[in-house]
Amino acid sequence: MSNVAVVILNYNGKELLKKFLPSVIQFSGDARIVVADNHSTDGSLDFMQEAFPQIELIAIADNLGFCGGYNYALRQISADYYVLLNSDVAVTPNWLSPMLALLESDKKVGAVQPKILSFREKHQFEYAGAAGGFIDSLGYPFCRGRIFTEIEEDKGQYDDTTQVFWATGACLMIRSNLYHTLGGLDETFFAHMEEIDLCWRLNRAGYKVMYCGDSQVYHVGGATLDHANPRKTYYNFRNGLILLIKNLKSHQLIYKLPIRVLLDWIAAHQFLFSGKGRDFLAVFRAHGYILAHLFELFNKRSEVLPYEAGLIYKGSIVTAFYLSGRRKFSDLSFNSPK
Repeated sequence: MSNVAVVILNYNGKELLKKFLPSVIQFSGDARIVVADNHSTDGSLDFMQEAFPQIELIAIADNLGFCGGYNYALRQISADYYVLLNSDVAVTPNWLSPMLALLESDKKVGAVQPKILSFREKHQFEYAGAAGGFIDSLGYPFCRGRIFTEIEEDKGQYDDTTQVFWATGACLMIRSNLYHTLGGLDETFFAHMEEIDLCWRLNRAGYKVMYCGDSQVYHVGGATLDHANPRKTYYNFRNGLILLIKNLKSHQLIYKLPIRVLLDWIAAHQFLFSGKGRDFLAVFRAHGYILAHLFELFNKRSEVLPYEAGLIYKGSIVTAFYLSGRRKFSDLSFNSPK
């Protein structure tokens, strides 16, 4: 498996490396393992050199964020396939082989993710990725196994292999040539939703993004930026709008962008009435960023090519979840491609 490079981006994650890197070393066969340190200040580099001298290290002089850090590191790594792996992921025996087999069986498969379960609640899916990601007609992301805050138990319902719209950046296996040809992760995102943007580009380019239920990992989640952190709220709302501006067709963007902005305002006032004033302000800071950089963001729009329409939920996942009570993927009138 020497044509596979497992790349872990670390930022002040010495304790996570201590806890989770041994499973990566144990269960990754002869895959190349690289830790790229994003200018940590917690002694991560010294720790790695002492505890894991056999692991390749890339020291990044500044904190470039999730996107910039990976782009910097992957430009220096030669391999047929990259695995972008969060530092808070525990892998399992034979986690790589099924995903690699899937990529090598079909040249149109561009990226793959495994089943992502919670490290803390191992019978449940994990928020970031679960059993593969989709978006609705307004660009809201959701997963098989997780819609908004509703997380399903793993009862074998997603032990399949199927095409999805996006794969999680917590554990993403991708063809290296496609990663670089498509421009890698867009550093405008800094962190959060950058993998959805990359997968959207993969879809537009005619490649499939797949979920592989034969591979399984456990993710802590929120180790770097907790879900309740207002900074997470800022990136969530800001990057959601960037996704639409970059990727929607022009005639769709004209009416869908105002709807998303309106829904953001509603969400912001819900934060305010719930006593979450910092989250309320985070939404408006996100909109302020969009307004200040609107011209720049529109210049990022590439040719919007056709993609598999069946991968996008035609309705509103917000309406389905909050008004119609559809809390599980199986509740949706939505048949994803096989």
